[in-house]
Amino acid sequence: MVDTTSGLYRRFAIGLVTTALQDTPVVIVTGPRQCGKTTLVRSLVKGDRAFITLDDDIILASARSDPAGLVRGFDKATIDEVQRAPDLLRAIKRSVDEDRRAGRFLLTGSANLLTVPRISESLAGRMEIVNLLPLSRAEIYGHKPGFLKAAFQGKVSKHERILTGKDLVEAVLIGGYPEMLRRKEPERRRAWARDYIRAIVQRDVRDIAEVERLDQMPRLLQVLAHHSGQLTNFTQMGGQIGLDDKTTRKYVGVLEQLFLVRRVQPWFRNQLKRLVKTPKLHFLDSGLLAALLGATTEQVARDRAIFGKLLETFVYSEVLNQISWMESSCTLYHYRDKDQDEVDLVVEDGGAIVGIEVKASATVNIGDFKGLRKLAGACGDDFKLGVVLYDGERVAPFGKHLFAAPLSCLWG
Repeated sequence: MVDTTSGLYRRFAIGLVTTALQDTPVVIVTGPRQCGKTTLVRSLVKGDRAFITLDDDIILASARSDPAGLVRGFDKATIDEVQRAPDLLRAIKRSVDEDRRAGRFLLTGSANLLTVPRISESLAGRMEIVNLLPLSRAEIYGHKPGFLKAAFQGKVSKHERILTGKDLVEAVLIGGYPEMLRRKEPERRRAWARDYIRAIVQRDVRDIAEVERLDQMPRLLQVLAHHSGQLTNFTQMGGQIGLDDKTTRKYVGVLEQLFLVRRVQPWFRNQLKRLVKTPKLHFLDSGLLAALLGATTEQVARDRAIFGKLLETFVYSEVLNQISWMESSCTLYHYRDKDQDEVDLVVEDGGAIVGIEVKASATVNIGDFKGLRKLAGACGDDFKLGVVLYDGERVAPFGKHLFAAPLSCLWG
C-alpha cells in the first residue's frame, strides 16, 4: 500500500528510462508539467551526473545565450524542462555526435519536443523518448496491471481493489496529478488546477509558440472541456470565443504539445465506407477536466451525464498509461459509423483489436454492446475482446469475446 499523502509513488515508466540509459546517448522523459518527471529523473541522478533545471532563470539565460558552452561543461547531465531552450538540443546533438556513450544526457520536457517548430534538427537515432502521464490508479496502488495483456489474449483480468459508487466518483474527480492527490478538499484541488493552467499559459505556451491572443487560451480550454470525448469541430469550438477555424486548430495543437489534450484518430479499414473519419478530443487527466467543468460529487449525483464524460477521460488516461508501459506498439483509436453506433476506445496491436466501451452505470444490457458487435464484425478474427466497463463488481459474458466488466479490471 502506498502512502498517498507523501507523493512517493513507484512510476512504472522508470524501468523504460533505466533500460534506455544503458544503450542510448540521449533519453527524454516527456509529459505534462507537475506529473512527476522531475521526481523520476532525480531518483536516477548519480554522483557523476550533474542536475540542472531550466526553470532556474540564470541557467535558462545561459542555455539560451551559449548553449554549446553550457553543454561543453558536462560529461553526463540531467537537464530539466529542456523545451524552454530549444537551441540546447542542437548543442546536445553535436556533443553526442562527438561522444556517443550511452546515458550521457537525461532530459525532461513539458512539451512534445518533436512538434516544437523551432527545433529544426533531429536527434533521431541518438535518443529515446519515454512518455510520462499523470499517475494511474495502478501506480497509486503500487500494482502493475495486466488488463491490456489479458485483453489481447481474449480474457478479462482479475480485479481485487474494487472502486464503485462514491469511491469511483472521488477517484475520477481527483485524477492523477500528484498535487491533486495531496489535497483533500475539492476546493483546494480546483484552486491548484486554476493556478496550474494559468502558469502553463503564461510560461509554457510562450516558450513553444507564437500565440497572438494568449488571453484566449484559458477560455479555449474551458470550451474544450465541454467538448471532451466528442468529435472535433474547430469551427464550432472556436466560434464560441470568437476564434476562426484556422486559429482554433493552431491553439488546440499548442495544447496538445503541452500534453493537456489529445486528438484520438478514428479506426477504419479501407473497405469500410460507412465509418465516421473525424478525430475525437480527449483531456489527458480526468481531475483537470473536472476542475475546468467545476464538477463536484454533488453535481455528479444530480447529473450522471457529466460523470460519463469524466469517466471516459479517466479510462482513456488509464489505457494510455498502460500502452506507454508495454513493449509492443499499441495504437489508440475510436470507432463510430454513420448510424451513430460507436466504441469509445479501440486498441490495436499488430492488427489485433480490443474494443472498450465505458458506461457510467451499475447495470449493463445487451444494447450497450451494439457498437462492439459492429466493430467485431468489421475485424473478423482480428477481434480479440470487446468489453463494456461499468460501475459494478461482476464480470459477465454477453457473447463471443464480449464481456461486461468492472472498471476496477483496469488496474487488475
